[in-house]
Amino acid sequence: MKSAEASVDKRVPGTSERREQIIQRLRQQGSVQVNDLATAFCVSTVTIRNDLAFLEKQGIAVRAYGGALICDSHTPSTEPSVEDKSSLNIALKRSIARVAAELIQPGHRVILDSGTTTFEIARLMRQHSDVIAMTNGMNVANALLEAEGVELLMTGGHLRRQSQSFYGDQAEQSLQNYHFDMLFLGVDAIDLERGVSTHNEDEARLNRRMCEVAERIIVVTDSSKFNRSSLHKIIDTPRIHTIIVDEGIPDESLEGLRKLGVEVVLVKQQ
Repeated sequence: MKSAEASVDKRVPGTSERREQIIQRLRQQGSVQVNDLATAFCVSTVTIRNDLAFLEKQGIAVRAYGGALICDSHTPSTEPSVEDKSSLNIALKRSIARVAAELIQPGHRVILDSGTTTFEIARLMRQHSDVIAMTNGMNVANALLEAEGVELLMTGGHLRRQSQSFYGDQAEQSLQNYHFDMLFLGVDAIDLERGVSTHNEDEARLNRRMCEVAERIIVVTDSSKFNRSSLHKIIDTPRIHTIIVDEGIPDESLEGLRKLGVEVVLVKQQ
């Protein structure tokens, strides 16, 4: 038994990677078995049960005898590319971006997270002046090239092609000596209890660092992202100062946000 346990320990994958793969199996199969997962990942059944307990807490799975079932109401979708995202809800994203861009005044220092909605904000900043903007998004930076009144800073770091964004230690460290007036944060999922979350662990960590150095956290999102949860949490919902969202936001979410003291700016659906 001792030698068998030792061989298992040597082959244990990273916790985050293993849980991401379990989610993929849940999406593909609808259910998973503890024993099958323990064999596939060369870990103990106790480790797998802990993984499933974590996913259940996140609202992604529901544990059943010997395994778990996917939870339809909180199933996180696979992450689409920037190109795919950019073709979705264009008119709505531009409406949200117009409201967001109006908040940026001369003298402001802002962070624009990578994403398609923040890209639309950047496109509207060509007439802004005396603004400093930092971003980790290649697409956002490209949109700001024509904004002569905006001083552009980039985080640097490792490029993640799927999202056209930079991440990693270099990106996180580049933020530590700055203080910003506001952060415009795009999200993959938001839930009142589970907070704001995203598909990628590295991006979640960088987003958390952005939140730490910004005076005001402004979430820009459409209503489809509500009552969903991705694996990697960024911040708790009460830490958000303002959410700019369309009128399709669920009533219970709108009421809950306002009870938490979050300012909600509603944009008409196109």
